[in-house]
Amino acid sequence: MTPTSPEHPFTRHLARTAQAGAHASWTPEHGPLPALYLSHGAPPLFEEAAWMDRLFAWARALPRPRAILIVSAHWEQAPLAISSTAAHTTPVYDFGGFDPMYYRMRYDTPDATELARQVLAVLPDGETVHEHRSRGLDHGAWVPLKVMYPGADLPVLQLSLPTQDPARLLALGARLRELREHGVLVIGSGFMTHGLPFLRDMRVDAPAPGWSADFDAWAAEALARGDVDELAGFRHRAPGMPYAHPTVEHFTPLFVTLGAATDPGAPVTTTVDGYFMGLAKRSFEAA
Repeated sequence: MTPTSPEHPFTRHLARTAQAGAHASWTPEHGPLPALYLSHGAPPLFEEAAWMDRLFAWARALPRPRAILIVSAHWEQAPLAISSTAAHTTPVYDFGGFDPMYYRMRYDTPDATELARQVLAVLPDGETVHEHRSRGLDHGAWVPLKVMYPGADLPVLQLSLPTQDPARLLALGARLRELREHGVLVIGSGFMTHGLPFLRDMRVDAPAPGWSADFDAWAAEALARGDVDELAGFRHRAPGMPYAHPTVEHFTPLFVTLGAATDPGAPVTTTVDGYFMGLAKRSFEAA
């Protein structure tokens, strides 16, 4: 069963979304777009109909952005870098062990030169930002965006994750805040818990291990009260550590999202929750 076969869940997703009708485009009258944090999934996301439906509904509940800037857990690089601005750049297939069909998928977005100009304009004067002209979007970007915006008709750029320090990522997000006022959707893409080495039950519907459920509940409570300081101290304060995040790159894009919010200390709106293979897929938007 391939994504082009009628039985595949992603094929069915495309058929459903094709019936969604027109999507109202962002205008200045809408005000700034929210900043998003996505638990992005890997190719198995394309097999989870309910999860895809929630992501697509989320995208449709927002005005259609003019462009998308996304920071993914899967591109850690300093100094800052951006992905290729060229149209139809081949995605990065940075995963292993999946059906060959997923290595043939594409997400052929249009030229993003104007978006790159906007991004560079909000970064600090003198900041050197290298464009990787052969680097497409990695799976932390193209997999969820292929579900949310399946037409691939929006300019998309990926910005590297230059540090794991929450304060510096909050500051980076604050620099990106202005983009929201011009219809750019700013996204931090990770996974609310990501303790893959410690999973003992790999079924999709496996119950969440205690460390995953405890970390997710702690994060949900801190996000609900806008407690950025608590979140920034996750390494020492969060229950379930270090099992929930043996490496932290799937959590820290959250701070780019919060930094890009109008008020980083305001409560957020959770749009996706629950678990996938016991990992928390909590995702939210910050106004």
